[in-house]
Amino acid sequence: MSIYDTLNKPQKEAVFHTEGPLLILAGAGSGKTRVLTHRIAYLIEEQGVNPWNILAITFTNKAAGEMRQRVDSLVGFGSENIWVSTFHSACVRILRRYIDRLGYDNRFTIYDTDDQKTLMKEVCRKVDLDTKRFKERMLLSVISSAKNEMIMPEEFELNAGGDFAQLQIAKAYREYEAQLRSNNALDFDDLLVRTVQLLDTQPDVRESYQERFRYIMVDEYQDTNTVQFKLVSLLAGKYRNLCVVGDDDQSIYKFRGANIRNILDFEKEFPDARVIKLEQNYRSTENILNAANGVIRNNKGRKDKTLWTDNGEGEKITLRQFDTAYDEAEFIAEDIRKSISEGASYNDSAILYRTNAQSRLFEEKFVAMNIPYKIVGGINFYARREIKDILAYLKTIDNGKDDLSVRRIINVPKRGIGLTTINRIQESASERGIGFYEALLAPELIAGVGRSASKLDSFAALIEYFKGQAERESLTDLLNEVIVKTGYIENLDADNPEDAEARIQNIDELVSKAAAYEEDCADRDEAATLSGFLEEVALVADIDSLDEDQDYVVLMTLHSAKGLEFPRVYLAGLEDGLFPSYMTITGDDPEELEEERRLCYVGITRAEQKLTLTCARKRMVRGDVQYNKMSRFIREIPMELMETGGGRTGGTRTADDTRTAAFNAAPAGKMPFSALQKGSQLTAEKGGALPYGTGDRVRHVKFGEGTVLDIKEGGRDKEVTVEFDSAGVRKMFAMFAKLVKVQ
Repeated sequence: MSIYDTLNKPQKEAVFHTEGPLLILAGAGSGKTRVLTHRIAYLIEEQGVNPWNILAITFTNKAAGEMRQRVDSLVGFGSENIWVSTFHSACVRILRRYIDRLGYDNRFTIYDTDDQKTLMKEVCRKVDLDTKRFKERMLLSVISSAKNEMIMPEEFELNAGGDFAQLQIAKAYREYEAQLRSNNALDFDDLLVRTVQLLDTQPDVRESYQERFRYIMVDEYQDTNTVQFKLVSLLAGKYRNLCVVGDDDQSIYKFRGANIRNILDFEKEFPDARVIKLEQNYRSTENILNAANGVIRNNKGRKDKTLWTDNGEGEKITLRQFDTAYDEAEFIAEDIRKSISEGASYNDSAILYRTNAQSRLFEEKFVAMNIPYKIVGGINFYARREIKDILAYLKTIDNGKDDLSVRRIINVPKRGIGLTTINRIQESASERGIGFYEALLAPELIAGVGRSASKLDSFAALIEYFKGQAERESLTDLLNEVIVKTGYIENLDADNPEDAEARIQNIDELVSKAAAYEEDCADRDEAATLSGFLEEVALVADIDSLDEDQDYVVLMTLHSAKGLEFPRVYLAGLEDGLFPSYMTITGDDPEELEEERRLCYVGITRAEQKLTLTCARKRMVRGDVQYNKMSRFIREIPMELMETGGGRTGGTRTADDTRTAAFNAAPAGKMPFSALQKGSQLTAEKGGALPYGTGDRVRHVKFGEGTVLDIKEGGRDKEVTVEFDSAGVRKMFAMFAKLVKVQ
């Protein structure tokens, strides 16, 4: 029997269609990775395509690793010549070879988010930007969005016109780019932008890679942004054998620059494209899929498709509404413990939520009940202080132009080199038009450093020694020598003995990571290099840390859950104002609500066998008690698919009863309001009479209009409870709320 006989009819069509543009609309759990890997095998075995001429791109290292394993097992000999990688990894490979054409050194550094923030602080100081008005995070976000659209500083400044704020951002953008280039560094967006620039401006390089990659496959195409679309278009420009796989219903990364139009308009860009739909789901039960279909069909901006399965009807979806978020967390923890007593494993269960802050209550309950858990999307291992320090040493050894890394470690561990000395080094380097580290190599030329000159000389000599060792030693030996000769661990013990052990364990884990990298390189018959290791570390994602063999309950945001699946899924916090968010409900852009609905669809389709939806009538958010209605997304699920039980929901009722009651009943504390009065627009003053009373209509600068439910004396100020038309019930102090009575 052929390996292709295991595919269903649409899957076979997708595998056997090899020439020209192809759009595979692959619904959740429809076997898209299986199709991609079998398509690669078919190209090589049946069509005689050289593995060298195939490129498969996905978004995460985890997905790329899984695809690589499957391709290797299907294809066997020669599969190592296929490029299977993430967008960023593929770009790094190209740039390492050719970025000198753009004026960079090939030994460039990749800056992570923390590095970018540090650099932006320096930029704001240099261009004299008010960081109270122009936050570093906001500036980086605007710059990232510009780069995603291939808008460089000059064009950004032109687009700003006479807008003062935009001109200030343009000034920061220009300096940020100058600093990156000076440091021979790229941020994550640059990896894509510079590759596109390279292919655009260097015809011989473009021709080389177009010949190399005659067959290109892109996974998760709905998550691509403008620059990624441009990259793929350039690579596929000659042979046009471009196969993209995606699901517009799972496009949830607009905030990262993803452009859903890339998949929705694919046939406009490629009029001769073939479109194949994969609608059979192999993951979930009928009830779960029907719930997902019921929600997503309310979106208008989508391609029509309906998931179906042969897996059987399965259990009904459990719907529970609780009085408080504490009750919600307790129920889920108890339900997981019950499932364990019935033979399930902890890693069968995942709790998905809209915001990271929702994890706290679950963590508290799990600790109290001794339930093992892991949070995906917490502090990244590589963002920890001790790891950043050691990596900064390695980056300095590899790329002496990276001023950011040099400045981080020049006095770590402490060497008596103070901030004044560091500033004088920087001033001297800037005046002479050289890098920070280059200035260190001749400390006698730096004015005003005095007795610190010998310390600078000693530090530079240490780095030069490590540079020499890097040419002779293995990566692991070099890493160990850096740790020992700098005295970093001894400094940790002396600095803070209480947390030293945990930090030392993290450093040990970094050494293990380096050893594993060297082993992987040996298996692939490739040289293990310091640049390669730093590259791999820079491109790692939070989701790549998820070890599916470990037995713990997984807690993560819905955005982090994409691409994963679990036997039991708990979707928590399904309340209007939380999910969908308040800003989405009150905003003017209907596409925002559609993206939230897609996020709900993604959450539902993570479940294989059991799906539980929970919400709370009352929840503490940013110190305020909010009274929220059940999410509108629950209303979109057919009632016959759900069941609700007793407990805190108030007796056994049908899903219809529970849901209808939740939507029709007013939030707790609601009172009828008196006739609207025309009156003062004065805001409340401390201790004085308020210009509004219970039942009056008021307006808030952020939450809009609402009705005053209650006013209580709260010591220094009055506590006002308002039911806002769109934002739900909020409690706030009158003096800060600045409520205005509606005339």
